[in-house]
Amino acid sequence: MVLEATMIVIDNSEFMRNGDYTPSRYEAQSDAVNVIFSAKIGSNPESAVGLMTMAGRAPEVLVSLTTDFGKVLASMVQTKIHGKAHATTAIQVAALALKHRQNKAQRQRVIVFVGSPVQDDEKELIKLAKKMKKNNIAVDFINFGEDAENVDKLEKFISNVKSGDNSHLLNIPAGPQLLSDVIVASPILADENGMPQVSGANAGGAGAGVDSFEFGVDPNLDPELALALRMSLEEERARQDREKKEREAAEKANAAEPIPEEPAEGSTDPAKSDTDKPEGKSDKMDTD
Repeated sequence: MVLEATMIVIDNSEFMRNGDYTPSRYEAQSDAVNVIFSAKIGSNPESAVGLMTMAGRAPEVLVSLTTDFGKVLASMVQTKIHGKAHATTAIQVAALALKHRQNKAQRQRVIVFVGSPVQDDEKELIKLAKKMKKNNIAVDFINFGEDAENVDKLEKFISNVKSGDNSHLLNIPAGPQLLSDVIVASPILADENGMPQVSGANAGGAGAGVDSFEFGVDPNLDPELALALRMSLEEERARQDREKKEREAAEKANAAEPIPEEPAEGSTDPAKSDTDKPEGKSDKMDTD
């Protein structure tokens, strides 16, 4: 189990109001933060996660490194969407927050959500990447919504910050899939053996971390969400069972219904042989 101190940098710029991700970019990001926090703390209870914003007047640390998900959740709810993102400044602030971690044995990681165009200069990004690598800080980018604007810059950053396979760029195009579902199955939440740290309903396999929690949600942290997910699953199973029974009943009814046979050409129906004869006639010939 990896022992890490992770700073999550969220994008709270005006671009996060867009509805191309379900239900909006910001809400999809909030759900993903929930999953990441659960995975990190679940994989090692001595790990810690912090949260900060990158937009507005300046990047701001909302929650210092903690194991209390309630603080992170409250901060996400209270965060305002405004201004433009400042990616390089936010990463530098995150690195400073990691430097002051209490447990120096924790590995350092910054996970950056990018849902708006990265306006920072490419040379500045490369310079920062090399500095982060020198300080043994891994950086993951979750790029969504502005692929055309960001991919080249972020790829160059990752190529300069990467030490072995410790940093990743995850590009997630808009689509029917949930942002959190894609992150769960990505290398960002993989353990040292490359296995997902979150499974259950999201990853669909065995792993570590929050695997023991149904739907990947700790009922002790969010009992209402866990209950709602469980009820939704039970309703879906009941609906599928009803549909299955209805199909089976319909198939049995169709199989039991006799198929009428067409009489052969030129043959007569014996049931009608007597009734079709004229009244007063007999089968015997008149001998008179």
